[in-house]
Amino acid sequence: MRIGNAPFVLAAAVMVSMAPLSAQVPRAITLQEALQRSLAVQPNVIQAANQIRTGELRTRSAWGAYLPTLTGSSNGSRNFSEGVSRIDPATGQLISGDRTTQNVGFGLNAGIELFDGFRRSNELKSARAAEDALEANYVDVQFQNALTTTEAFFAALSAQQQLRVRTAAVERSEEQFKVAVARLQAGAANRSDSLRSFVTRGSAQLQRLQQEVTLATAEANLGRLVGSTDRVAALDDSAFYATPVMLDTLALRQEALSVSPRVRNAELSLRAAEATASQARSTYWPTLNLSLNQNWSGNNINDYQLFQSRSASLSVNWQLFNRFGREQQAEQATLNVINAEANAEEARRQVVSSLTQRLAELGSAQQQVEFARTNVEAATEDLRIVNERYKVGVATIVDVVTSQEQLTTAEVQLVDARFAFLRAKAQLEAILGRTLQ
Repeated sequence: MRIGNAPFVLAAAVMVSMAPLSAQVPRAITLQEALQRSLAVQPNVIQAANQIRTGELRTRSAWGAYLPTLTGSSNGSRNFSEGVSRIDPATGQLISGDRTTQNVGFGLNAGIELFDGFRRSNELKSARAAEDALEANYVDVQFQNALTTTEAFFAALSAQQQLRVRTAAVERSEEQFKVAVARLQAGAANRSDSLRSFVTRGSAQLQRLQQEVTLATAEANLGRLVGSTDRVAALDDSAFYATPVMLDTLALRQEALSVSPRVRNAELSLRAAEATASQARSTYWPTLNLSLNQNWSGNNINDYQLFQSRSASLSVNWQLFNRFGREQQAEQATLNVINAEANAEEARRQVVSSLTQRLAELGSAQQQVEFARTNVEAATEDLRIVNERYKVGVATIVDVVTSQEQLTTAEVQLVDARFAFLRAKAQLEAILGRTLQ
C-alpha cells in the first residue's frame, strides 16, 4: 500500500531501521549485592572506615601516656693526650708521654609523670569520644551511601520498567496501524486514519528510543557506584512493592532523635569537644615528674671494668605565665563546644524536619500507587472497548489514539508512583539508620 509521498517513505525506513543502543546485555544484580559492592569501592565509605582506625590509634596513644618511658643509651670514646717522654729508672727504657684512653658507657633512663593536671585523663576521654563519633559517622556514611546506591538502583529499575511501557505502547500502535491499513484496503476507512496511525506509531518508537537512552544512563550510573566500568542492570524483586504496616509517627520521631546516625554523630562530636575543652584547662595545673637513671662506665685503663652509678630525681613544673597562650587555647576550646552544641541542635531539627517530609511523601506515594493502579485498569478496559468500536466503524481513529495515549500515561504514572514510594522509604530508612519492615 502507498501511504504518501517520499517523506513518509523515508520516515518509515528510519523507524524500521531503529536498533537498540547497545547489543550487549548488562549484568543484572540484586539490591543487596549492589549495596555490598558499593560499600567496598566508594571512597567516602573507605575514608570513614580509615578514620575509625586513626581514632583507635589516638585512643591507644592517650592510654599509653599513663605508662612510664624507658630509654636506653650507649656511648664510646677515644681520647688522645700528648706529654713529655721520660726514662724508666728501673729498666732504663724510654717511656712515651703520649697516652690514649678508650671509654665505654651504657645507661637506662626511666621516667613517669605522676601528676599532669588531669591532662591525660581528659586526653583519653577526648580520644574515646572522638572514636565514638567517628564510628557514628561511619554508620551515617554507610546509610547515606546505601541511600545513594538504592536510589540509583531504583532509577535503573524504573527506567527498565518504563522501557517496557514504551515497548508495549509501540506494539499497540503497530497493531492499530495494521487495523487501519486493513480497513483502508477494505474501503471501510479513509486515508487519514492510516496516516494518523503511522504518525502515532512513529511517536511511540521515538519515545521508546528516548527511554533506551534514559535506561543506559541509569545503568551506567549504577555500574559506577558498584565499581564497574560497564552498565549494570537492576534485578527486580516483588518484595519491593510490599506496602509496610502503618507507621507510628510519634514513635519514629522519638527513635530518630535518639538513635539516628546523624544525631548520634553530632552528640558524640559535642562530647569530644567538651573533653578537649577540659584538656585545654589542664595546662593551668602544675606537673610532677619522677626520673630514674642507671649508668655503667669503664675504660681501657682498668680493663673495661664497668662501674655503676644511679640517680633519682623528682621535679615539679608549674607554668605561671606563657604570654596568654593557655588562655587562647582554653577560649578556643570553649567556642568549639558552643559550635558543637549548635550543630547538635541543628542535627536534631534537621532529622525531625526530614522525617516529617519523608513520612508525608511515603503516605502520598502509597495513595498514588493505588490511584495509578486503578487508572491503568480503567484505561486498559477503555482501550479495549474503543478498539472494538473502531473495528465496527462506531469510533474514530482519534478516539483510539486518545485512548492509547491515556493508557500509556496511566502505566507511566503507575511506575513513577511505585518508585516514588520506594525512594521515600529508602530516605526514611537512611534517617532512622535501620530497615523498615
